[in-house]
Amino acid sequence: MDTLAQRHRTLEELRFDNSFARLPEAFHERRQPTGLSHPHLIAFSDDAASLIDLGPGESRRPEFLGVASGNALLSGMEPIAAIYAGHQFGTFVTQLGDGRAILLGEVTNAAGEPWELQLKGSGLTAFSRFADGRAVLRSTIREYLCSEAMHALGIPTTRALAITGSADRVYRETIETAAVLVRMAPTFVRFGSFELFASRGRTAEVRLLADYVIDRFFPSAGTGDDRHARFFDDVVTRTAQLMAAWQAVGFAHGVMNTDNFSVVGLTLDYGPFGFLDAYDPNFICNHSDAGGRYAFDAQPTIGLWNCHALAHALQSLVSESERNASLATYAATYRAAFTARMRAKLGLLHAQADDAALIGDLLTLLAAERADYTRFFRALCDIDVTSSAADDRAAELFGDRDGWYAWQQRYRARLAAETTTQAERRAAKRQVNPKYVLRNHLAQVAIERAQIGDLAEIARLHDVLRRPFDEQPENEPYAGAPPDWARDISISCSS
Repeated sequence: MDTLAQRHRTLEELRFDNSFARLPEAFHERRQPTGLSHPHLIAFSDDAASLIDLGPGESRRPEFLGVASGNALLSGMEPIAAIYAGHQFGTFVTQLGDGRAILLGEVTNAAGEPWELQLKGSGLTAFSRFADGRAVLRSTIREYLCSEAMHALGIPTTRALAITGSADRVYRETIETAAVLVRMAPTFVRFGSFELFASRGRTAEVRLLADYVIDRFFPSAGTGDDRHARFFDDVVTRTAQLMAAWQAVGFAHGVMNTDNFSVVGLTLDYGPFGFLDAYDPNFICNHSDAGGRYAFDAQPTIGLWNCHALAHALQSLVSESERNASLATYAATYRAAFTARMRAKLGLLHAQADDAALIGDLLTLLAAERADYTRFFRALCDIDVTSSAADDRAAELFGDRDGWYAWQQRYRARLAAETTTQAERRAAKRQVNPKYVLRNHLAQVAIERAQIGDLAEIARLHDVLRRPFDEQPENEPYAGAPPDWARDISISCSS
């Protein structure tokens, strides 16, 4: 039976609205995209398309290419660029905004879920400042692959629908070619969206934006006088949980400015990100971050710092005592979420008081040995209490075998207290310890091939990353240690 939930839609059957565009003009500017010249399709995610019920065959239509490259609009689209401010590397910038992104509108799928579609790299807006409003092929490939990979890892994130490219020239550190990323999210409202109006004393706009977000995405906040406090409390919780997810999977964002923090708790604005190769708590993935403000181990603290910035922006709506009460929950929420994720990675179903020490000592050992983070936890899936035969894969990652075996003895004793079977634990661990993550060298290979016209590696890598927990023996090289040349990859804010 053909039901609405099962039926794919054509482009023309998508029904666009733009609730954000109905906010007063102080929140945005009307802006038509500037399309690419002679565009071509570079990548398309069937998974992301399914979120708006868009049929996979639609990507092959010239009408889709026109929309995805900024050259055409569909009925109901109201393109706008949003304004916001933000703390960038700790310094408040009074006005930022969508300098290279244009929101086309939102589509509600058959399940009743709204998804905003945004073009990133679609030309100048009023908020471009001294930039050109364009994105380069390199950065769009990285964001496309990583946002879809993060979703497959179970981490809240914006999504990526498609990339279109062109021979149009863009000037960064060198001359590159232009591209447009079609990305999706329930909303692109950021912490900095509130900061802009608060910094200007425009409390009516702060309230209007808060009510807009609450009505659409925080129904549990209710309608009473305390709804804004409940909303802020929920944002703090979501942020702490997102930081725990990043830390557990070994993901470094690189630019944790408040204008890059989603108010609904999504990973937003992929730039100079990086997944850990060797475990290094001080890993800095952004070569522009000379002081290490956004180093890997600093991320949970920065998450809290950003929540403090949002608290300040909401002071006209939420009392000081309510703000402080919510902020005070951050550390415990983060610890609980991180410990739960790490406990799952170790195959521990039942919490015990010494689990945090066991986890902490393991991370200390991994840091001392600079062991490969992803490969270690995948190898750990085969370690259990009944046999030592399968331990060698993990042991190979350590120079200090004595330290590893000493920790392993404690781990074996801890596993003995579990009620699950060895087979159950192994299966459970393989569902939370990925074999495949988007290491920088994998992205770099896909980028370099695409720059000479070979797009096959983008599709191949995307297919690997959408199944990160599967063995995929045919794709074993994608799970290997990074090559020596990968040490020279330099990622900046323009990435």
